[in-house]
Amino acid sequence: MPSIRLQLAVAYMLLAELFFVLMGTQIRAVADSLPNEMVVFFRNLIGLQILLPLLWRHGFGSLKTAHPGLHLLRGIAGISAMYCSFYAIAHLPLANAMILKASSPLFIPLIAWLWLKERLHLHILFVVLLGFLGVLLILKPDFLRFAEDEKVALIALAGGFFAALAKTTVKKLTGSEGPMVIVFYFALIGLVVSAIPAIVAWKTPIGIQWLHLIGVGLLASIGQLLMTRAYSHAPASQISHYSYSSILYSSLIGWLLWEEWMDGWAWFGAALVTLSGILLIRRRPVTLPADEPAVATAAATGSGSDAPAGRSPPA
Repeated sequence: MPSIRLQLAVAYMLLAELFFVLMGTQIRAVADSLPNEMVVFFRNLIGLQILLPLLWRHGFGSLKTAHPGLHLLRGIAGISAMYCSFYAIAHLPLANAMILKASSPLFIPLIAWLWLKERLHLHILFVVLLGFLGVLLILKPDFLRFAEDEKVALIALAGGFFAALAKTTVKKLTGSEGPMVIVFYFALIGLVVSAIPAIVAWKTPIGIQWLHLIGVGLLASIGQLLMTRAYSHAPASQISHYSYSSILYSSLIGWLLWEEWMDGWAWFGAALVTLSGILLIRRRPVTLPADEPAVATAAATGSGSDAPAGRSPPA
């Protein structure tokens, strides 16, 4: 019988994914009236404000880094994933956007092979290809007529790639950098980088638009904190697969709010993406530093539902 801590971890993870999907509803609510650049900026602004008390408690004197280039790469990759993910949520059926967002585990073995020189075993390559077959079943692309939805889907997949790159960069950083340093530089880079496009595309929010923008930041931050609690109660290898509950949540909410529903082939594709992701996650177990699980988890990618930024054993 599962331990109480494992049961709590599962409950926290399921709640976290619900909040990430609810964040998606707030993005959809302002998608037609405010630019994506502003939504991303407010997500980063509110996230940094929530992080500041943690930084204040731990002190700012320990934020020196010997790897500014890696932090910059991690920050740009993470913020790029956020832009792509938010744009996809705004323009695709909610369930499709969430499934494509969850495709990042499919890219990690490929990035680790090219960058970290990790071996790419044939059975891992098969699992990755199985996952991308699931993506094709969900999207059912018409290669002769490149429709608008297919262009948005490619942006969503790019978001999965950038999220995978961010997670792989975190893996390199955790060998020498503390979790507080990782999360601080992502928050700083994310805010600065997102501020520039937001200023260019600025359109002053009115009335309920302010509530939706604040809702994006608050719901994402609450989801991140709940996910932090989940990973502080159980190893990632035992609970990471529950992150795919977002597919069920988004399917139900998309149907209730916008009458969106996936057909049988799309559900089969979603099952393949989920199965592939679970197999890849279980192959690459992650453990959190015992001293700071909260900050380590928050450092993962920052765009929503992500794996923790803990220390991974060699593959």
